[in-house]
Amino acid sequence: MTKYGPYPVITAKEAASFIKDGQTIGFSGFGAAGGAKAVPYALADKAESEHRKGRPFAMRVLTGASSGLAIDEVLAQSGAISWRAPYQTGRSLRKQINNQDVEYVDMHLSHVPQAMLFGFLGKMDAAVVEASEVTPDGRVYLTTSIGISPTMLALADKVIIEINTVQSPRLREMADIVILPPPPHRDPIPIAHPMSRIGVPYATVDPKKVAGVVLNSEPDTVSEFSQPNQVSQQIAEHLVEFLVSEMKAGRIPKELLPLQAGVGNVANGVMGVLGTHPDIPPFSMYTEVFQDSQVELMQKGRLLGASATSLNITEDALGVIVDNMDFFAKRLILRPQELSNHPGIIRRLGVIAMNTALEMDIYGNVNSSHVYGMDIMNGIGGSGDFSRNSYLAVFMSPSIAKDGRISSVVPMCPHIDNGEHSVQVVVTEQGLADLRGLGPLHRAKKIIENCAHPMYRDYLFRYIENSRAGHIPHDLNKCFELHRNLMETGSMLPGLSA
Repeated sequence: MTKYGPYPVITAKEAASFIKDGQTIGFSGFGAAGGAKAVPYALADKAESEHRKGRPFAMRVLTGASSGLAIDEVLAQSGAISWRAPYQTGRSLRKQINNQDVEYVDMHLSHVPQAMLFGFLGKMDAAVVEASEVTPDGRVYLTTSIGISPTMLALADKVIIEINTVQSPRLREMADIVILPPPPHRDPIPIAHPMSRIGVPYATVDPKKVAGVVLNSEPDTVSEFSQPNQVSQQIAEHLVEFLVSEMKAGRIPKELLPLQAGVGNVANGVMGVLGTHPDIPPFSMYTEVFQDSQVELMQKGRLLGASATSLNITEDALGVIVDNMDFFAKRLILRPQELSNHPGIIRRLGVIAMNTALEMDIYGNVNSSHVYGMDIMNGIGGSGDFSRNSYLAVFMSPSIAKDGRISSVVPMCPHIDNGEHSVQVVVTEQGLADLRGLGPLHRAKKIIENCAHPMYRDYLFRYIENSRAGHIPHDLNKCFELHRNLMETGSMLPGLSA
């Protein structure tokens, strides 16, 4: 038998044979970065084979956040997932969740490791973790993400290590790994700056738990983001104007505060624009994902340093980092997600959080996860970790979608995952509304005037006028009228087009 140090080298099919129907399996990865790849494909084949024989085979699947194609799409297509947490982005999996074929637990990402530790998510039967190396004494050097991999390695009964032969061993130079002890035995976390290092460059596993090593040479498959469009440009300009005014007023220091940006085209585009604006000084980031736009900003000296849990970047961008590791290793830190998203650190550093919303209501509540309040898109992810604890919580969205048939500003969100008590600033391409210190009616008028698309403003103002008086005026007969219209006619305002 071929060996990798003391560990047997096995095929992905052999690894899949260790996993049984109904077990809870953890896979490495955060976004499409650093995810297990070979074993999930073998598990999909096993599921299809078992189903053809009339036998059940489906797993409870846990990852750090969303994952790559092999997990959120291929496993779902094969019917291999019965339960999923804490976040997902797969088209097939999304459909299965909304059809109630898969049970889905949508969670704040910072909560996941502790929930695992205390058994809230069940016993972890096995973990499949991508690494560039595992040593005989159990040091596991992870690749492009940290996520919950250190906790999975500690808790899983059985561990399979996918050694990725195309990932650079030098990625370990960015890793800073600590597992927090259970409460109440926690000291203050000594992170006083985004670039503070407090841990070691490897996770650990009991060597006796390693069932085998699978060799794999498949790179991460992170999709390219769209180039910033006019909407992203306008959102960024409104945000820059606001941040500059806050710096002039002394409410933000002249060197700015650490920034966090969510995942997606809008957030990536806004970061690209914001990072090149002459009125914004060079800055640092304390965030969860490091994206393509930030690689160039770091090379140009606009981004001084960044802490994250994942390099959610394309293969070309990763090549730039690996080819210039002496430069990037000093400026990039990858941490477990319970640290990258930790409320106490976010509050201490005064992070400015910038996340995207599906929709917002006129009182400042945000829905970032569900269509019609019923159908999941992806999940809350880390937005709640940051918005609730940041110095400034900013939510961004285009004011309309589908050529005006959908407004992102509505009377009431049918699902709320970031409430009015956390949301401080909302911005669309129409403008920005600073909601700090404003009562509900004042917030509503400001959001409608500044952020709603002109074709929806009259409707929204009439909604307030016709609502029953109260601390938060609403008309419960009409609060979801726009959503009902959309479901019934395909447009929130039938007959209206941009």
